[in-house]
Order: sequence, then structure tokens, then C-alpha cells
Amino acid sequence: MKVTTALAALAAPAILAVSAAPATAHDIENETVELMTSLDELNDSGGSGEAWAKVTGNEVWIKVEVQGLLDGAPHAQHIHLGGAAECPDPSMMGSGYEGAIRTTDAIDSYGEVRVSLTGNDADTSEAAALDVANFPADGTYTYERTFEVPQDVAEGLHHGDGVVVVHGVDHDGSGEYDGEQMSDLDDSLPSEATDPALCGALQEGQMSAPGGGVATGGGSTGGLENTGLIAGGALLVAAGAGAFALNQRRRAES
Repeated sequence: MKVTTALAALAAPAILAVSAAPATAHDIENETVELMTSLDELNDSGGSGEAWAKVTGNEVWIKVEVQGLLDGAPHAQHIHLGGAAECPDPSMMGSGYEGAIRTTDAIDSYGEVRVSLTGNDADTSEAAALDVANFPADGTYTYERTFEVPQDVAEGLHHGDGVVVVHGVDHDGSGEYDGEQMSDLDDSLPSEATDPALCGALQEGQMSAPGGGVATGGGSTGGLENTGLIAGGALLVAAGAGAFALNQRRRAES
């Protein structure tokens, strides 16, 4: 994960800290950030999609909509952190099937798996990166879940460093994951099962996630009010009132 210099802001006056960005380890607890991205195809997967996230402190709500991938096969999906916070160039030459991009080929771009977007209340840590039974198994699906993440992951998401990657590409058009080349993540799986199919770098912006859809994980967006902005606004108002009162007193004394 990229390390920011925002910790220096802790020494600044409180009124400056309100407007300082990005958030630090000490001030994300009550801050909400809304993120979104389009999911663009890699490896000529034929798919597309979008993802939206709302992060308050260490709590993450995320919704992912995917279309056009291989049906009847699991699609591992993750949030990656630690790279350049971007997706690889789709035209890059990878080490996979006929030059396909394998997961580790693009690690400098999107980093390593830090969140596994599993359903059914399963583990969401990097340890579940290949928890095949708890990933969506359709080519078109809607996923939605709320969960908590470790502090460093939360900081990375607040800073806009997260990248959503969906895996699973049918390179040879056989209708299933097969082929002689094995995965660079698990040599018991075909490379097709873990090669990246879609990628999108999460960016801060006004979120307008569509409603409905079948959620593959529990959770809702309730309780994620933007308390950070509310608190910040209150502090600005208080500071302004104090300055006004001081000015009035000086006028009276003169």
C-alpha cells in the first residue's frame, strides 16, 4: 500500500486538519468516502461491469455488477492494494496463453489481494483469495456485501488506492476452465481460472449505485452516514463563530 505524508497534518491547527486530505490512520474512524469504477475487460474476456463502494472507518459496503463472463464457472473477485492503484494496459504482453495477462504479470499495477469479495458470510481476507465455493459462479451477476477490513486496508481505500479485479477467462472458447498451463496462484488450477478478466481502479466520486439485484453476500448501506463531513462542518461553524465574537469584542473595546 502506498504510504502518504498526511500524518504531518496532525501537527496542524484543528481548522486546517478539517480541510486536509487524504485521511490518516487517526481520522478515518468517522469519515465516509464514496468510490466507484467501471470494470473494463482484460484478456479479451468479453465482459464488462461496474463497482461502487462506501467506506466508513473500517466498514466497507460494496456492490459489483458483472456481465458477459463465462457462465457456470466461479469468478474470484478481489480488491487489490499495494501497486500503482491502476489497471494494466489491456494490450500488454503477459506470460499466459498466447500472451494473456496472468494475475502476477500485473501485480505492479494493481498490487496484491487484500480483500476477497466472497458471499455467504465467508472470510473476506486475502486468505480466502481462492475460496472458489464462495465466489459468484455465473457470467452475469450482482454482488453486494458489508464487512469490516483491517486498518491498513481501510486507509488504502480511503486514500483511493483500491483496485477491483474479477478473474476467470475462457481463452480457448471451450466453455470451461481448462488448458495445459496452470495458474500462477495455485498450480492445481488451470490458468484460465485465475487470469484477470475485468479490472477497475476505485475513484472517489458521487455514488449512484443502482438498486435491486440478487446479493451474493449479506449487508446493506444502512448506518453509513457521512459523519466525518458533518463533524467537519460543525467545526468550521464553531471556528467562524469564535472569530466573529473576537472581532466584536475588539470593536467594543476600541
